[in-house]
Amino acid sequence: MDAAAQQLAWHAPSVGYVQDVGDPNSLSLTIAALLLAGAGAGFAGGLFGIGGGFVVVPALVFLLPMLGVDPVQVAHVAVGTSLATIIFTSIRSTMSHAARDAVDFSVLKSWAPFVALGTIFGSLVADRISGAELAMIFGFGVFAFAIYFLRPAPRVQKVAVALPTGLPRAGIAGGLGLVSALLGIGGGTLTTLVMTACGSPIHRAIGTAAGMGAIIALPGTIGFLFIGFGEPNLPWGSVGYVNLPAAIVITFMSVLVAPLGVATAHLLRPAVLRRVFGIYLLVVGVTMIAKY
Repeated sequence: MDAAAQQLAWHAPSVGYVQDVGDPNSLSLTIAALLLAGAGAGFAGGLFGIGGGFVVVPALVFLLPMLGVDPVQVAHVAVGTSLATIIFTSIRSTMSHAARDAVDFSVLKSWAPFVALGTIFGSLVADRISGAELAMIFGFGVFAFAIYFLRPAPRVQKVAVALPTGLPRAGIAGGLGLVSALLGIGGGTLTTLVMTACGSPIHRAIGTAAGMGAIIALPGTIGFLFIGFGEPNLPWGSVGYVNLPAAIVITFMSVLVAPLGVATAHLLRPAVLRRVFGIYLLVVGVTMIAKY
């Protein structure tokens, strides 16, 4: 075991803890925690146009050992499973935003190929780094987003009257997919920033960002299925680095709650919620960095 793996194993719960999963109380608590994570992901996804990975990944990092995930593989399984849940959360949120005519499908179609390529590349990068390194990338990424949400709602300066085309579009979209795959997120915050900076109304940017989540999550999930295929010591129900039981439980609740977040986004000024979410991200980011 290399130094990074030893560091990860030192801080993560022992796999031996999975012996308690058969206990009804332990299993019930795990399922309840997964449902709670799904509710938080669904609400955040609808409200901010994000895929919910900032909620799902940290929850899975602490819950997956209870499902038998080797501590060395926790970060990879957390990111892969998070991406799988984002597929359905994103579709549900997009449908709700589309009902309010707040989704620019032309943007989704034109950006999709480049975003997908970036996501696939991000999955390949994840395959080349250790679980501890992947967790650290997530921690610093979350910390950066926490700063964004904790700032007063930014008055984004418009830098263009339309979204970029050609090589700039390919570069931005590819980078969006790469970062999102490494963090296990839907890329909603970055998509919203780019669209508003290029003149899109905020609600239309959020609705379109929700759709971008599925474009990122589908190839990302396939990538983590592929790079984790054949890995030893994965728990029951895992296909590659995607744990299907955890994904199903989280998705069930997030799909139910996502429309509530969408309704809140269209009815309220979410300044307070931005700060609450920012504080949550700050705690998660610092905790992940300290843990690994």
